[in-house]
Amino acid sequence: MTDAGHVPVLLEQAVDALVWRHDGVYVDATFGRGGHSRAILARLASGGRLVALDRDPAAAQDAQSVDDPRFAFERAWFSEIDVVLDGRGIGLIEGALLDLGISSPQIDDASRGFSFRGDGPLDMRMDPTRGESAADYLARASVRELTGTLRDYGEERLAHKIATAIAAARAREPIGRTRQLAAIVAEAVGARTRGDWRQDPATRTFQALRIQVNDELLEVRRALPKLARRLAPGGRLAVIGFHSLEDRIVKDFFARASRPWEGDARLAHLALRTVDLPLPPLRNIGRAIKPGEAEIAANPRARSAILRVAERTQAPWPESLTA
Repeated sequence: MTDAGHVPVLLEQAVDALVWRHDGVYVDATFGRGGHSRAILARLASGGRLVALDRDPAAAQDAQSVDDPRFAFERAWFSEIDVVLDGRGIGLIEGALLDLGISSPQIDDASRGFSFRGDGPLDMRMDPTRGESAADYLARASVRELTGTLRDYGEERLAHKIATAIAAARAREPIGRTRQLAAIVAEAVGARTRGDWRQDPATRTFQALRIQVNDELLEVRRALPKLARRLAPGGRLAVIGFHSLEDRIVKDFFARASRPWEGDARLAHLALRTVDLPLPPLRNIGRAIKPGEAEIAANPRARSAILRVAERTQAPWPESLTA
């Protein structure tokens, strides 16, 4: 299934794991171009319901094409899920999906500034009406702050060298175009410094700036407990991540929420039988799922995707796991 040039990653696996009750209420917290939403709707009975949200105005436009009385869309950040559900009078839900990847149309649209493949304004905001653009951030951030952003969000080992080059370049003229930035990074690190010719030297810098501008990792940290707390017993939370930083957040959250007392090491040696341990609020469902060779061959952007799924138990949700 493709939508506006976008191929949803791990589509069947995610929907198979998510939809367990066909008349339930589900949330697609990252509508994107609607591929997962349409697949979820195809699994739901007439009494089912799907609420989708996305902060991207292009996603909001695409959502208008979904003509289904069971479907509702709101333009919102996924950490605003409580406001969205409360506004619709929805309490508990049967499942929620987070696809943390950037969509192909976003990458391919040079005017959005996500990619250096085409030249465009250095924006990178998922929601162009909120926050500062990547160009604004580059204009004001200190070398120290830039270094931290590139190191922490891009896992860039040459972060300081690139940050210094950016500071020197902006002293000569504003950095406002994608290829302008890519050229600065390439000159700073050298095209073959990494020993990996498959990756452009600017790839990690662009990833880091996109995460910074969109507050992506904090959004994930905020959203996970809000979505999990909304799940009815038996409800599923499915998350598709695309790089180690966000996947680590998901993996750690699921691990904490699926262990008694959140796995507190101080309590590990208490003289308690396993049957006497408190029930944790989540339990992991199966192993992490990655795309197969056929999917990667058909959609190379899927190669780094990883799907994790957790199920809500009968246990109350602890305040210590609430963002």
